[in-house]
Amino acid sequence: MSGYFTPERHAATRSRIGGPEAWLVWVLATTFVVWLFAIQTGYAVVSPEIQDTAGLTLAQIGLAASIYTWVFALVQFFSGSLLDRFGSRPLLAIAVAMVTVGAFLYAGTTTFATLALAQTVLALGASFGFVGAGYIGGKWFPAARYGLMFGLVQAAASLGSAIGQPVILTLLDSLSWQQLLLAFGTFGVILAVLFVAIVRDPTLPDAAPPPRGNVLGEILRDLGACFANRDVVLSAVFAGAAFGTMLAVGTLWGPRIMEARGASTDFATLLTALAWLGLAVGAPLVNVVSDRWRSRKVPAVVWLALEAAAISLVIYLPTESNGIAVALMFAVGLFSGVQMLGFTVAGEAIDGSLIGSASAVVNGFCFLIGGLLTSIPSSLMPADPALADYQAALWLMPVVLVIGIVAASLLRPAARS
Repeated sequence: MSGYFTPERHAATRSRIGGPEAWLVWVLATTFVVWLFAIQTGYAVVSPEIQDTAGLTLAQIGLAASIYTWVFALVQFFSGSLLDRFGSRPLLAIAVAMVTVGAFLYAGTTTFATLALAQTVLALGASFGFVGAGYIGGKWFPAARYGLMFGLVQAAASLGSAIGQPVILTLLDSLSWQQLLLAFGTFGVILAVLFVAIVRDPTLPDAAPPPRGNVLGEILRDLGACFANRDVVLSAVFAGAAFGTMLAVGTLWGPRIMEARGASTDFATLLTALAWLGLAVGAPLVNVVSDRWRSRKVPAVVWLALEAAAISLVIYLPTESNGIAVALMFAVGLFSGVQMLGFTVAGEAIDGSLIGSASAVVNGFCFLIGGLLTSIPSSLMPADPALADYQAALWLMPVVLVIGIVAASLLRPAARS
């Protein structure tokens, strides 16, 4: 059976778009995203343990989270172009290997420098994960299903995070955080082997060969073409506002602000998991809604406005019952699913040969904004913040979402397939 996946055989046969092999490759790429999201969002759960063990401050914990997002965002702008140019083999296998190394480094954290290095290596590999799964969906499935397949990737990753955070919290009762991260790394070794053996681009008889020449020059040209496209830039801004807010809530501020409101650690973690569950529902749903409304612009504006309202209530509501907290955190995640319209709009606005680059631009903005929403509030808070301190620092979130609403409102109404 292993011989079926050899490059030699594929060179002589035509790949079946949307067939069994397409699903196998897509499932592996999605598994990569779910795994790295679990490591990334698990930071919200293990960061207090790391803070105590390594003797770090809250500002250092926030800065380490920001280092991940900044490195991710920077490399992200190049990862999509590299995929457009060289394909998924062997880039995605190398990416899985880098995240694996990062997980092992993460497990060995004893100082801020070690944690920062682990976050950097993790980010380098992870920058190929989400956009790589989107690239796989765009290559192995019909173009009309691109938005839906990308939404399903985000849904799977978010569902994994929703389940993963409470599971990680439970496992920490019997395992140390170091042992838990070693387990993540061990899974990565297995996944890397599977990527080397299986993951590749489809072989099509009429496929144009990727351009050859000055790699950096071609990448900059592709990025320039994306940044010169008005709808790509606008979609990157509103998607970045939507997901950047969710990322900051889901990886750091969600549990912290809920604990400041008096919630137990277990309930605060559950609430954050509900936000990720909301995103798992919202990510594929928003494309279905936009298709039904025959518009990208209107659903984008409405969902961003609802996300802004939900996060404002999470931060500033004077009193908050458990039931209200559950509804609001789910709503934050649900309406942050509008980020997926950013990928859809960008994919529809450019030539198919630039789909990886356009996706990378959008995803890069998502993590760049997420990094800012993690680091700036961290620098504004005291060492032992109270609820009022969180409320004084997290005003950036609704402001960023208002900027996203403005960007979405400027989209061309015809930006749809």
